[in-house]
Amino acid sequence: MTLLGYDRYCDEVVTQTDLLRELLRGAALSAAVPTCPDWTLAALVRHIGGNLRSVETAVRTGASMDAPDEQVPDVAGPDDPTALDAWLAEGAARFADTLREAGPDAEARVWGFQKSTAFWARRATHDLVIHRADAAGTVGADYTVAPQLAADAIDELLELVSDPQVAASSPRLAELRGPGKSIHLHATDTEAEVAAEWLIELGADGFTWRRGHDKATVALRGPLADVLRVFYRRLPADSERVEVLGEAALLDFWLERVSLG
Repeated sequence: MTLLGYDRYCDEVVTQTDLLRELLRGAALSAAVPTCPDWTLAALVRHIGGNLRSVETAVRTGASMDAPDEQVPDVAGPDDPTALDAWLAEGAARFADTLREAGPDAEARVWGFQKSTAFWARRATHDLVIHRADAAGTVGADYTVAPQLAADAIDELLELVSDPQVAASSPRLAELRGPGKSIHLHATDTEAEVAAEWLIELGADGFTWRRGHDKATVALRGPLADVLRVFYRRLPADSERVEVLGEAALLDFWLERVSLG
């Protein structure tokens, strides 16, 4: 299920980048990011900006970007904080312009994955949504995200870990099975039209998921932005901001095997 249109994703890449830049204004970029071990804020910015430039180059040139560090000019960005900020903004604007011009049905190969521009626009959007949570946690700022955007980020993660190509690149995803076990995600602060509830059912051969409400082996309840952060491992499941009902070990089992961004 995709809640947002292609143009919205292209717009959000710029919007989310600007929100991230505002968070980082005046911050020490040498600060360690607790939710991204071994990264500083500067490394986080370079990761995001490098990804945007890699996809943009693949779409614009038609070349396969299997080793962007070697193929994309200025992929690592400058050292000066002011210049790094401008580099990030430029990368987001260039990404949005190039993908808008290409349209949603073009194809691009990046990091070994051949996907549509619709896929890459959505992936870039949610990479920014989640890494903005990393930055907010590092600088001690509040984290908010539009409900439809947060719900779509959960959808996207579930779609990605269901993708055979993604699963093949992460053997631990094959462990996500367990007959009779299920996980329910329930946002407690959204309007009904957002439909921010999910049921993940584990079986002998893997798992399936759908939007909806049902009893489950374990339920994760809380504000949507916090459910999103727990699901992406940006907030611990035992946080006071959320509630876990039932077999907490099952939720931990899932979270330990699913990691993105």
